[in-house]
Amino acid sequence: MTKKDKLLERFLSIPKDFTYNELKTLLNSLGYEECHLGKTSGSRVEFFNARIIHKFKIHKPHPLNIIKHYLLVFILDELKSKNII
Repeated sequence: MTKKDKLLERFLSIPKDFTYNELKTLLNSLGYEECHLGKTSGSRVEFFNARIIHKFKIHKPHPLNIIKHYLLVFILDELKSKNII
């Protein structure tokens, strides 16, 4: 099992300690790129997959680097709706 497979398996279990860096690595491996929305966007970022023309926006977690549960569920639903996972 590769690191990407392990990371995907961890994501699918919706852990309470999934970090933003892990999410970014996972989404990059699935073809998504992180896009900052300009100087005034603050912590809001967009993930865009040019191959299937799909995007979604989330807030970077702060002050901790841990993704909130509802965001993990939202991202999982988005990825499932496009048959990516």
